[in-house]
Amino acid sequence: MSMGDIEMLGMNEQVRRTVRERMKQQGITQTELGELVGMAQPNVQRLLAGRVGAVPESWQKVLDVLGLELIAVPRKEG
Repeated sequence: MSMGDIEMLGMNEQVRRTVRERMKQQGITQTELGELVGMAQPNVQRLLAGRVGAVPESWQKVLDVLGLELIAVPRKEG
């Protein structure tokens, strides 16, 4: 596994962790999230477990070259 792969896994896990935390804060289940986004609960579970939905390697390379990282943060309510 290359260094880019390790960094990408870390970034993807950070996003998944943030999504799970936000779901908990808002009291949203996997089933409810699936209904809101038009996705079956098993697919939501796979996303949150990291079995699918990783950021493509090409995007990770772009972010690396530009010195950027993908993070998930709560939106500002306006």
